[in-house]
Amino acid sequence: MNLGNRLQCIADQIDNEARVADIGTDHAYIPVYLVKTGISRFVIASDVNKGPLEKAKKHIAQNGLGDSINTRLGGGLSVLDDAEVDEVIIAGMGGVLISQIIEDDFEKASGVNKLVLQPMQASHELRKYLFENGFEIQKECLAKEDEKMYEIIIASYAGDSDKIEDTIDGVYFEIGKKLLEVDDKDLLVEFLDKKIKKYEGIISNLEGNKTIKAALRLEFCSNRLKKIKEIRENVA
Repeated sequence: MNLGNRLQCIADQIDNEARVADIGTDHAYIPVYLVKTGISRFVIASDVNKGPLEKAKKHIAQNGLGDSINTRLGGGLSVLDDAEVDEVIIAGMGGVLISQIIEDDFEKASGVNKLVLQPMQASHELRKYLFENGFEIQKECLAKEDEKMYEIIIASYAGDSDKIEDTIDGVYFEIGKKLLEVDDKDLLVEFLDKKIKKYEGIISNLEGNKTIKAALRLEFCSNRLKKIKEIRENVA
């Protein structure tokens, strides 16, 4: 079963025998994969919209997995009972929305063994939220599909544990420290080069703009570009 690089990378983070919830499941591709491959025996596939959930139900039925995959209509973690699953996937949404889903049901989010998060944008906002609310980022990975780069963040609640740093340089909200540990250094370099190109473009557009706002933005982007280049140089 071919999931594609993005979904495969997400599915690969799930532990064997884990009870899983896939929030915003769409077609239930990951739940079907997890059960068919024997990784999970029980998966909850949920979506806030009826249309995607009906597609999920159809896909589940076509694979004869109705007894192992439970579909639920609803938003975020509200569809889950306490301690019903071990691991939660929240993928294909913006980083701010993922943060809000966690915040809205913080007790459930902090009670699971693992959160597998894949923001489509604003990953820096998600990392910042996790850092400020007692979650430890255990691992990060990259997936490339159709020339787009995706970041997958694996986190769990640590509370006031010593594992949580007191402070962190803002650049590591944009480029996770754990992201720098990925095995595929070529992919990491490509990811960092895209960041460098982005900031070089912003700086080029700001030069010549004499407003105070532009000057502040230029200073920020110049400093961020310098730090990302330093990180890039240190990639093994």
